[in-house]
Amino acid sequence: MPDSAPITRLDVSVFTIPTDFPESDGTYEWNQTTMVLVHAQAGGKAGIGYTYADTSTAELVRSKLADVVKGMNALDVSSSWSKMVHSIRNLGRPGISSMAISAVDTALWDLKAKLLDLPLAKLFGQVRDGMDLYGSGGFTSYSNQQLADQLRGWIEQGIPRVKMKIGRDAEADIERVWIARDAIGSAELFVDANGAYSRKQALAQAESFIDSGVSWFEEPVSADDLDGLRLIRDRAPAGIDIAAGEYGYDSWYFRRMLDAGAVDVLQADATRCAGYTGFLQAVSLCEAHHLPLSAHCAPTLHVPVGCAAIPFRNAEYFHDHVRIENMLFDGVPQPRNGKLYPDLSRPGLGLELKRADAERYAA
Repeated sequence: MPDSAPITRLDVSVFTIPTDFPESDGTYEWNQTTMVLVHAQAGGKAGIGYTYADTSTAELVRSKLADVVKGMNALDVSSSWSKMVHSIRNLGRPGISSMAISAVDTALWDLKAKLLDLPLAKLFGQVRDGMDLYGSGGFTSYSNQQLADQLRGWIEQGIPRVKMKIGRDAEADIERVWIARDAIGSAELFVDANGAYSRKQALAQAESFIDSGVSWFEEPVSADDLDGLRLIRDRAPAGIDIAAGEYGYDSWYFRRMLDAGAVDVLQADATRCAGYTGFLQAVSLCEAHHLPLSAHCAPTLHVPVGCAAIPFRNAEYFHDHVRIENMLFDGVPQPRNGKLYPDLSRPGLGLELKRADAERYAA
């Protein structure tokens, strides 16, 4: 086992992939998704990490973070992470700075696991064999038939819970939720408003959703409205959990949300919250507050840390990212019995870039 392995270089790539259909949620519309991919090298090994962000994130990795971590010990990821966070002090922590750190940090953890010849789940201290999933999509741009077909498809794959987008039209949302219920039978149904409702709208919707068996209401109001989230958490029907946190870029964000009593389930995203290192900080905070944690998007990236996090509840099997990760990588885990399982026969994440396929989308 090596005592030290100096980081020799970071290589950064950008891939922009069109969606397979125009997509929207309660507050946003998009037709493409960009992945910023980092390869970190040390000791003859290369680690893979990534984030879903703008191309400007890649430039920040190239112009700032590559020099910050070069020469650092690849086996001491925490020191590299602290140095990166310090280096962006005058740039601002939320947003692309944390996403750039996320891409590098996840690559460094993959690299460390490869240097130690360990699956990343084992390096993190795996406590469960697989990571529970919920299928996620159901965009507001979908027709009712598209919505029903997509949700039903996840159930047929053995995923026993699904999530749909709401928030464009409160009245139409009630009908769409019933269409979803008819499509999935007795499976769990989650809804995500992406902060589109007012407080009173959200409370009224929660009351209506309980009849259709909704058990998860994500961002019923803006995640910045902690008082509003707390109000809805306290007053929504007992069968509905309130979830938020996907826009958390640092541990202070998560701590404020938890201290406010704003959620039943905290969400964190390792591609936004400064990587696995930041995600593990969210894990510790959830343990301290006795609340469960859910992984937002990027399901492949979250498998090893999701299998190691004690307060972990589930992970978002997000349509766009599932599609992209299967397009760009070999070694992507596939759902079995509603879970993703780490590949314990390979070191690190177990991913390899399909270079020829990826080049079609290079930005």
